[in-house]
Amino acid sequence: MTDELAKAQAELEAARKAQLEAEARLAELQTAAERAEADTPPSPVDDIVPEEVPPVAESFEEAPVSAPTPADPEQPVEPGEPVDEADLSGPLEPEAVAAIRAGYAFDGAALQMGALVNGEADAETQVRIPLSMVNRHGLVAGATGTGKTKTLQVLAEQLSAAGVPVFAADIKGDLSGIATPGESDDKLLARTAGIGQPWEGAAAPVEYFALGGVGHGVPIRATVLDFGPTLLAKVLGLNDTQESSLGIVFAYADEQQLPLVDLKDLRELLLWLTSDEGKAELQRLGGISSQTAGVILREITAFSAQGAGVFFGEPDIDTREFLRTAPDGRGIVSLLEVPGVADQPALFSTFLMWLLADLFEDLPEVGDVDKPKLVFFFDEAHLLFKDASKDFLAAIVQTVRLIRSKGVGIFFVTQTPKDVPDDVLAQLGSRVQHQLRAHTPDAEKALRATVRTYPKSEYDLEEVLTSLGIGEAIVTVMNEKGAPTPVAWTRLRAPQGSMDPTPEAEIQRAVQASALLPKYGQAVDRESAYEMLQAKMQASQRAEQDEQASAAAEEEAERLEAEAKRNRAGRSSGGSAAGGGNVITDFLGSRSGQAMIRDVVRGIFGNRRR
Repeated sequence: MTDELAKAQAELEAARKAQLEAEARLAELQTAAERAEADTPPSPVDDIVPEEVPPVAESFEEAPVSAPTPADPEQPVEPGEPVDEADLSGPLEPEAVAAIRAGYAFDGAALQMGALVNGEADAETQVRIPLSMVNRHGLVAGATGTGKTKTLQVLAEQLSAAGVPVFAADIKGDLSGIATPGESDDKLLARTAGIGQPWEGAAAPVEYFALGGVGHGVPIRATVLDFGPTLLAKVLGLNDTQESSLGIVFAYADEQQLPLVDLKDLRELLLWLTSDEGKAELQRLGGISSQTAGVILREITAFSAQGAGVFFGEPDIDTREFLRTAPDGRGIVSLLEVPGVADQPALFSTFLMWLLADLFEDLPEVGDVDKPKLVFFFDEAHLLFKDASKDFLAAIVQTVRLIRSKGVGIFFVTQTPKDVPDDVLAQLGSRVQHQLRAHTPDAEKALRATVRTYPKSEYDLEEVLTSLGIGEAIVTVMNEKGAPTPVAWTRLRAPQGSMDPTPEAEIQRAVQASALLPKYGQAVDRESAYEMLQAKMQASQRAEQDEQASAAAEEEAERLEAEAKRNRAGRSSGGSAAGGGNVITDFLGSRSGQAMIRDVVRGIFGNRRR
């Protein structure tokens, strides 16, 4: 916007203010005149009896014309008593309003957030986010029930309409209403008219996903190998030492070409390394004690017992599925249903981080673009950073910092900015802060910390942030030149989709009709580390059994040979003592002699075979 236009708008605002002041002055004069007329005594009439005429004062004191009039005509005060004028304006002077209007007037395409609030909504001052700057990331924060989810829905709808795919986790299930056209009522239309929003119900194209197929949606799975040791350690709650040991185990699996597809593969590998057969390998790896390996094994066993095994496996999702657009050019909104795993918050938050990391690896560099390739909404973001290791936090910071150049924008959704680490918060260009509550000392401290993260403004932000209405927020974004826009108290737009969840039957129909279901619907269990190690252990057991059988056979042969020797020695000793070594006696005691004797006997009795 040119300086001349800004100056003209400022002059227009000044003229409007002067008009309002003149109208207020005129109302004061009219009210004073009416009050003076009411205080003037009536003139005596001829038909009144002189005795009944009340005494009349000889002079009257008029109310000062300059005296202020009451703010509420139904609560008058005595003439001449000063009262405060009604405060119909907001906290901002016309110059500040003009600066905000100019600060959000962008040349390119933009997402419409809502209208400035200065006492009342100013439909002429629209607050927007440049579409080209959405990949500079953002934060949507606020206390529970202040409208964060609806803000997310408003942004997702407009991004989809602009041809930008969206991925979001549906924590409570109410974001699914984006797939159903909204219904209007008088209250909604009055609100949208007041902020200059031409509202009509509209649905966005939606694809439903579910972690491991738990819930309604196309199953999202990942292999243990793709998930990696750092993210898995976060899910398992391992400490730094155990995390590094898990990394060594992954390296061993890669070296031995043992595919880690699901949790039973990793569990079998740890069982192998801690068994008698694998102890030598465990010692060769170094840096891993049997106790540490045992702890990791127990955590994986407990994790599997909670049903987490369904989230790992094949076919693993191709994250490029989230970059699709509908035939009409609108971006597809990919909703990840989370209620089915709400009792495992660390799992789904870490899975979202894996999706981002996978996108970062797969997508090419695009630099600055007119609109993002994908916008990723990270709801309940505090769960991601809770109890995170240094390596995990470093991975998040690096991903957030660099994924912008891949054309991906990330919006973290949480309660207060302090839920997000400073290194991550510094990367977020857009800020939408809903109401904060300061009912406890910790909440007051969080409020002050939040205020310090905003640019200087004419607002008393500590007061404003605690008095925002539902659907209102303090907004500042990054303009097209990369500079922060003025802080603006904003009444946000209403979603065009339904504010209620889409019926479950409609969600199920959409999932069954999805083109992705045949590709990802059925789990595949191919040969992997589990089967390979099982075969190895069985072969080892068979070899051990064969070795034991061979040793037993050799031992038995030696025993029989020793016994035969003892028998021959005994017979030799007995024969020598009886016959004194006679040759005939020795012959008759031999096998040949015994055979000859049998033949003679058979001949005598006539039973010898002829």
